[in-house]
Parts: sequence; structure tokens; C-alpha cells
Amino acid sequence: MKLIDRLKAPTPKFFKILRNIGLGLAAAGGVIVASPIAIPTIIVTIGGYLIVAGSVATAISQAVTTTESEIVKSN
Repeated sequence: MKLIDRLKAPTPKFFKILRNIGLGLAAAGGVIVASPIAIPTIIVTIGGYLIVAGSVATAISQAVTTTESEIVKSN
């Protein structure tokens, strides 16, 4: 299966939830890093880690697909 086909294929419910959590983590990290006020360096570092972890979780979750046999079983 090509990458484009894999990304267009249906995603299982658990991984949709995990993808949304990853998006939330990445957004929260972005807010922390882009904060206009002076915050401690450790918090900015944690924000950077949140961005990376959220982005990886989102990418991996989006690439998981449901096979045809699993679609038939769930219906």
C-alpha cells in the first residue's frame, strides 16, 4: 500500500482519539513556546517536547489503517 493510499484509508476509532490527543499536545506545546511573557527555560523546554510528542503521535495515528476484514466484522 502506498503512503497516500494509507493516509486516505479509514482509521480505527482508538487511533482517531489518539490523533486528537496528539493534536492537543502539539497545540499546548506551541502555546507554551510562543508565550509572549518571560517563563522559565525548563517550561519552554517541556513545551518543545510536547510539540514533538504530539506531532509524532498524530502522524503515527493517522498512518494506522483498518483492513477490509476488520471493517466487515465491525458492521
